[in-house]
Amino acid sequence: MPGPAAAVYGFPMDALDVAGAWVLTPRIHTDGRGSFLEWFREGEFHADLGYRMDVAQANCSVSRRGVIRGIHFSDVPPGQAKYVTCASGAILDVVVDLRVGSPGFGHWQAVRLDDERRRALYISEGLGHAFVALSDQATVLYLCSTPYAPAREHGVHPLDPGIGIAWPADMEFVLSDKDASAPSLSQAQAAGLLPDFGACQAYIADLSGAPGRGDGRAGSRTFGA
Repeated sequence: MPGPAAAVYGFPMDALDVAGAWVLTPRIHTDGRGSFLEWFREGEFHADLGYRMDVAQANCSVSRRGVIRGIHFSDVPPGQAKYVTCASGAILDVVVDLRVGSPGFGHWQAVRLDDERRRALYISEGLGHAFVALSDQATVLYLCSTPYAPAREHGVHPLDPGIGIAWPADMEFVLSDKDASAPSLSQAQAAGLLPDFGACQAYIADLSGAPGRGDGRAGSRTFGA
């Protein structure tokens, strides 16, 4: 797996231990009026990661403390890459390797996104995504590479002990009916719902015009807390 990307922004996009996920820590410019930052520039994103992210849809969610959304993923191809930031409040954002055949299958990594450091998390096609709101209210923005397509959307239960995400212990969780009834990782695999690692690598290689990137590196931890 690559280390920090080429840093065309002037600072690196750091590769996470889950192959296909990167976190951007932007430079924030402040003065007497407030602050300004760039959290996405397509041309430099392409230069750093080696392929384009065509933005087909932009989403905004507002969640109260303890709300968990996810673990969500889409069929590959085409899948749905996501670029996520927290515009107000704070969340613990989690990426999970759901790609059958990946050396890191079942592993996860968490990144705190908030309105202070203004970090953003990129999650490539085939990976699972979930987050929990840490603040009284959290507003999350997502750029998505494909539109929402219900027939291709799936979920894995975020509290599945087989994955073992270390959610905060000091809150009562709130899940949608859909997320609360999602299968476990093993159930989703048995049902043939999960993405195939080779298919994901081939799809991303096609996007970048290069051999499949990443080694599926395992990792279950919180990044840069």
